[in-house]
Amino acid sequence: MTNKSQRTRITAQEALQFHSQGKPGKLEITPTKPLLTQRDLALAYSPGVAVPVEAIAENPALVYDYTNKGNLVAVVSNGTAILGLGNLGALASKPVMEGKGALFKRFADIDAMDLLVDTEDVEQFINCVRYLGPTFGGINLEDIKAPDCFIIEERLKELLDIPVFHDDQHGTAIIAAAGLINALELTGRDIANFSLVVNGAGAAGLACIELLCALGMPRQNVVLCDTKGVIYEGRKAGMNQWKSGFASKTKARTLAQALAGADAFFGLSAKGAVTAEMVASMAPKPIIFAMANPDPEITPEEVQAVRDDAIVATGRSDYPNQVNNVLGFPFIFRGALDVQARTINDAMKIAAAQALAALAREDVPDAVTTAFLGRRLTFGPDYIIPAPFDPRLISRIPPAVAQAAMESGVARRPIVDMDGYVSRLKGRLDPVSDWLQSIFEAVRAAPKRVVFADGEELAVIRAANAYFTQGFGIPILIGSEDAIRRGFHEAGIRMRAEFEIVDPRRSPLAEEFADHLYARLQRRGYLRRDCLWMVKNERYVFASLMVALGLAQGMVAGVTRNWTSAFEDVRRVIDAKPGRHVIGVSLALSRGRGVLVADTNVHDMPTAEELANIATEAANAARKFGIEPRVALLAYSTFGQPHSERTAQVREAVRLLEQGDVDFEFDGDLAADVALSPDLMKLYPFCRLSGPANVLVMPAFHAASISTKMLGVLGGATIIGPLLVGLEKSVQISALGAKDEDLLNLAALAAYDLGG
Repeated sequence: MTNKSQRTRITAQEALQFHSQGKPGKLEITPTKPLLTQRDLALAYSPGVAVPVEAIAENPALVYDYTNKGNLVAVVSNGTAILGLGNLGALASKPVMEGKGALFKRFADIDAMDLLVDTEDVEQFINCVRYLGPTFGGINLEDIKAPDCFIIEERLKELLDIPVFHDDQHGTAIIAAAGLINALELTGRDIANFSLVVNGAGAAGLACIELLCALGMPRQNVVLCDTKGVIYEGRKAGMNQWKSGFASKTKARTLAQALAGADAFFGLSAKGAVTAEMVASMAPKPIIFAMANPDPEITPEEVQAVRDDAIVATGRSDYPNQVNNVLGFPFIFRGALDVQARTINDAMKIAAAQALAALAREDVPDAVTTAFLGRRLTFGPDYIIPAPFDPRLISRIPPAVAQAAMESGVARRPIVDMDGYVSRLKGRLDPVSDWLQSIFEAVRAAPKRVVFADGEELAVIRAANAYFTQGFGIPILIGSEDAIRRGFHEAGIRMRAEFEIVDPRRSPLAEEFADHLYARLQRRGYLRRDCLWMVKNERYVFASLMVALGLAQGMVAGVTRNWTSAFEDVRRVIDAKPGRHVIGVSLALSRGRGVLVADTNVHDMPTAEELANIATEAANAARKFGIEPRVALLAYSTFGQPHSERTAQVREAVRLLEQGDVDFEFDGDLAADVALSPDLMKLYPFCRLSGPANVLVMPAFHAASISTKMLGVLGGATIIGPLLVGLEKSVQISALGAKDEDLLNLAALAAYDLGG
């Protein structure tokens, strides 16, 4: 595991480029209403805006109906405790706060704005934030040093009538509590009768104890330690009012003495704080949550070496049982905002912890299994905390939090129809993004050798390096070794020993490859010398042969050639899978919604039979992404109006699908707006689709290509692809001049074999 963790770390250059490319940063503000005409502007601002202003002045509760307050959170910091980096100031904290905002949006569809308060004076900080209440539905405090964070949160909760939540404290406490609930069950313990040692008397450590006490743990059952040892009654050194509240009646003075015979350990301190000898001294079936980041107090391997009966959790994604705050704060705020809660109280935190614990005990769907490093997950010592990309989180945690808010009397707008609320939550986020992550985790679980055919290009070099560092497998770069090494030097990337460089002109494989190619092409007008020339001079042909002959499991090409030329080179070497049809599909992701578009590259003007085949292949690809396909065969007409020859071919394709007894929803001919809009679809009650289409089959590939490119440039959608589906071997071809991030995605998809 140690080697794997080293591979999956990103480089400094990758992080800087990610933040700087395109629009700098990670967030932007986008209007939710049209602002195209003078009328739009008049409604959005003067004079139309005066109407909701007067309504809110008369009834302040209407602010949630007429503004974004109910879905807006402030992420506030002064940068005095940034991650594990320390006090680097408010300005340096901005990348972290933007990242927090991105997580709010990604996991719970909450808009977040980072606010950096440039003062270490507690009173000035409080005085700044207290007056921001009218703007936001909640305040997320972040990266503020202890004990200032305790004072700030407590005072702001008194002064504001919206939730104030310090995630460094309570987020960690909630996730850790969820894991502990399950660990206690697995070891036959009760929360009212077990002993706990907590090392780390900062914000997170104290919050963990407080929440566990609220769950029923007697305070006398916990021993708290800091850098000076046990916090015991009468200790003078390094004490403050918060530590004093947890002072124990104990003879133990060191962490080692406290751990002797203890049932459980929570570490929120530093790497190496716990030794194997300390673990060996603990009670049978010890529970060890070593949550220091980036490196735990003791690694699971070190625990396993002395105790095979331990349950271990860490803050690391490359070990089982990750205590990850992203399991908590987005969903806790989602539930709090949706009932317009005045605060986030203990009842809501307990509800979140219990809901997380209950989710880990449920049967695990295949989607989550794939996302969790490909392991078949069942409730047990290695699975006591849900996976961060579990798609069920959005529909389990917010309802539990909202229900607790209502029952504890802090909800201003109770939810009447909880079943309807759960259904709406499921629709807030499209599962495609989760499945992309699942695909990538599946590749990490079974790394592959992937050929990068344009190995001399800087974007390809960066992508190949990222492919390796992300743990996807071994990159093979095709090109001149001298040119590739110069490229690594120019890119500032270390040339690793694991990387493979293959120069086709000097490769000992050339003769073998030429023989294989000649056997395929000799009846198509090619001489053997032609084949040998192609092997040595056409990199895409050489790379395709490496994949065809099993020397690599996938291939990425296209950076230096147009798509059609690259595809022709690939098809000289690789055939379609038996009974399959090769098509191109593009995945378009926009505003939490994803659709597959086909055929984007292969069939120019498809016949009715080809359209039916494209629909079937695209539906198969959708299922590989975790999408249950609803296929719309598009035209510029809807159900025959207006009629044209191309419309007739689409309608014939629908008839062929009906005769083919396929296992997915489909209909056509449909105009794009009808296929994608539930309101317009209602005008056609006979339509077979149960909801908006998520697979769009275009009448010709020029329509598919034009529409996806327009979506990417004008619509701001993220376009992944075009992706090749149906080939006997896994090959992906990028757009000409593709960026490193696009190439990395394609390489991972090639390793996954989307067309399988």
